[in-house]
Amino acid sequence: MIPVVSAAGIIIFVQGQPPCFLLMKHKRRWDLPKGHSEPGESLLETALRETEEETGIRQELLRIDENFQFDIQYEVDSKRHGRHLKKVAYFLAFIESKVEIQPTEHLGSEWFEWPHGPIQRQTIDSLLEAVKNYAANYEGHPLNCS
Repeated sequence: MIPVVSAAGIIIFVQGQPPCFLLMKHKRRWDLPKGHSEPGESLLETALRETEEETGIRQELLRIDENFQFDIQYEVDSKRHGRHLKKVAYFLAFIESKVEIQPTEHLGSEWFEWPHGPIQRQTIDSLLEAVKNYAANYEGHPLNCS
Protein backbone atom coordinates (compact mmCIF):
# COMPACT_ATOMS: atom_id res chain seq x y z
CA MET A 1 0.00 0.00 0.00
CA ILE A 2 1.28 3.45 -0.95
CA PRO A 3 1.85 5.87 1.99
CA VAL A 4 -0.25 9.04 2.21
CA VAL A 5 1.15 12.49 3.02
CA SER A 6 -1.24 15.33 3.92
CA ALA A 7 -0.56 18.94 2.99
CA ALA A 8 -2.49 22.20 2.81
CA GLY A 9 -2.17 25.56 1.14
CA ILE A 10 -3.98 28.79 0.34
CA ILE A 11 -4.80 30.60 -2.86
CA ILE A 12 -4.67 34.29 -1.97
CA PHE A 13 -6.64 36.90 -3.90
CA VAL A 14 -6.47 40.67 -3.82
CA GLN A 15 -9.88 42.15 -4.44
CA GLY A 16 -9.44 44.86 -6.98
CA GLN A 17 -10.29 45.68 -10.53
CA PRO A 18 -9.37 43.20 -11.79
CA PRO A 19 -8.76 40.80 -8.90
CA CYS A 20 -5.42 39.00 -8.84
CA PHE A 21 -4.00 35.91 -7.13
CA LEU A 22 -0.58 34.89 -5.87
CA LEU A 23 1.58 32.08 -7.24
CA MET A 24 5.04 31.04 -6.15
CA LYS A 25 7.79 30.20 -8.68
CA HIS A 26 9.65 26.90 -8.53
CA LYS A 27 12.49 26.01 -10.87
CA ARG A 28 10.18 24.51 -13.53
CA ARG A 29 6.62 25.33 -12.45
CA TRP A 30 4.25 27.58 -10.56
CA ASP A 31 2.77 26.55 -7.22
CA LEU A 32 0.88 27.90 -4.23
CA PRO A 33 2.21 28.41 -0.74
CA LYS A 34 1.60 25.03 0.87
CA GLY A 35 3.26 22.35 2.93
CA HIS A 36 3.00 19.20 4.98
CA SER A 37 0.88 18.99 8.10
CA GLU A 38 2.54 18.75 11.49
CA PRO A 39 1.18 16.29 14.08
CA GLY A 40 -1.98 17.61 15.76
CA GLU A 41 -2.38 20.46 13.27
CA SER A 42 -5.63 21.02 11.36
CA LEU A 43 -5.43 21.46 7.60
CA LEU A 44 -6.32 25.16 7.91
CA GLU A 45 -3.63 25.64 10.58
CA THR A 46 -1.14 23.96 8.22
CA ALA A 47 -2.18 26.20 5.35
CA LEU A 48 -1.88 29.39 7.42
CA ARG A 49 1.49 28.42 8.92
CA GLU A 50 2.97 27.39 5.57
CA THR A 51 1.69 30.51 3.84
CA GLU A 52 3.32 32.75 6.44
CA GLU A 53 6.57 30.74 6.35
CA GLU A 54 6.80 30.75 2.54
CA THR A 55 5.56 34.27 1.74
CA GLY A 56 5.97 36.39 4.85
CA ILE A 57 2.23 37.21 4.77
CA ARG A 58 1.03 37.27 8.37
CA GLN A 59 -2.04 35.18 9.12
CA GLU A 60 -3.98 38.12 10.53
CA LEU A 61 -3.83 39.86 7.12
CA LEU A 62 -5.81 37.03 5.48
CA ARG A 63 -9.58 36.73 5.41
CA ILE A 64 -10.39 33.05 4.90
CA ASP A 65 -13.52 32.15 2.94
CA GLU A 66 -14.85 29.50 5.32
CA ASN A 67 -17.15 27.98 2.69
CA PHE A 68 -14.42 26.94 0.24
CA GLN A 69 -12.06 23.99 0.38
CA PHE A 70 -10.64 22.19 -2.65
CA ASP A 71 -9.10 18.75 -2.15
CA ILE A 72 -6.80 17.11 -4.64
CA GLN A 73 -4.58 14.04 -4.58
CA TYR A 74 -1.79 12.81 -6.81
CA GLU A 75 1.19 10.49 -6.70
CA VAL A 76 4.62 11.94 -5.98
CA ASP A 77 8.12 10.49 -5.86
CA SER A 78 10.33 12.64 -3.64
CA LYS A 79 13.63 12.27 -1.84
CA ARG A 80 12.02 13.10 1.51
CA HIS A 81 9.00 10.74 1.40
CA GLY A 82 9.74 8.36 -1.49
CA ARG A 83 6.79 7.30 -3.65
CA HIS A 84 3.56 8.40 -1.94
CA LEU A 85 0.05 9.72 -2.44
CA LYS A 86 -0.08 13.43 -1.66
CA LYS A 87 -3.44 14.75 -0.43
CA VAL A 88 -3.65 18.54 -0.49
CA ALA A 89 -6.43 20.76 0.86
CA TYR A 90 -6.51 24.27 -0.60
CA PHE A 91 -8.28 27.15 1.06
CA LEU A 92 -9.36 30.49 -0.40
CA ALA A 93 -8.31 33.77 1.23
CA PHE A 94 -8.45 37.47 0.50
CA ILE A 95 -6.00 40.20 1.37
CA GLU A 96 -6.65 43.97 1.24
CA SER A 97 -3.84 44.80 -1.18
CA LYS A 98 -0.72 43.34 -2.75
CA VAL A 99 2.10 42.96 -0.29
CA GLU A 100 5.79 42.41 -0.85
CA ILE A 101 6.40 38.67 -0.84
CA GLN A 102 9.43 37.34 1.01
CA PRO A 103 9.98 33.91 -0.58
CA THR A 104 11.86 31.41 1.57
CA GLU A 105 11.42 28.19 -0.42
CA HIS A 106 10.74 29.52 -3.93
CA LEU A 107 12.63 31.44 -6.59
CA GLY A 108 10.09 34.22 -6.56
CA SER A 109 6.42 35.06 -6.82
CA GLU A 110 3.94 36.80 -9.09
CA TRP A 111 0.43 38.22 -8.83
CA PHE A 112 -1.67 36.89 -11.74
CA GLU A 113 -4.77 38.66 -13.06
CA TRP A 114 -8.10 36.88 -12.51
CA PRO A 115 -9.52 35.12 -14.43
CA HIS A 116 -6.49 33.46 -15.98
CA GLY A 117 -5.90 30.79 -18.59
CA PRO A 118 -4.00 27.53 -18.12
CA ILE A 119 -0.95 27.67 -15.83
CA GLN A 120 -0.18 24.20 -14.49
CA ARG A 121 -2.47 21.32 -15.43
CA GLN A 122 -2.01 18.94 -12.51
CA THR A 123 -2.94 21.24 -9.64
CA ILE A 124 -3.29 24.97 -10.37
CA ASP A 125 -5.75 24.78 -13.27
CA SER A 126 -8.18 22.48 -11.45
CA LEU A 127 -8.07 24.72 -8.36
CA LEU A 128 -8.72 27.86 -10.44
CA GLU A 129 -11.68 26.11 -12.10
CA ALA A 130 -13.06 25.14 -8.68
CA VAL A 131 -12.72 28.76 -7.46
CA LYS A 132 -14.46 30.03 -10.61
CA ASN A 133 -17.35 27.57 -10.19
CA TYR A 134 -17.64 28.36 -6.48
CA ALA A 135 -17.75 32.12 -7.06
CA ALA A 136 -20.33 31.72 -9.85
CA ASN A 137 -22.77 30.21 -7.34
CA TYR A 138 -22.72 33.30 -5.11
CA GLU A 139 -24.20 36.50 -6.46
CA GLY A 140 -21.96 39.39 -5.54
CA HIS A 141 -18.93 37.18 -4.76
CA PRO A 142 -15.80 39.29 -5.35
CA LEU A 143 -14.49 36.77 -7.91
CA ASN A 144 -17.75 36.25 -9.79
CA CYS A 145 -16.92 37.06 -13.39
CA SER A 146 -20.32 36.31 -14.89
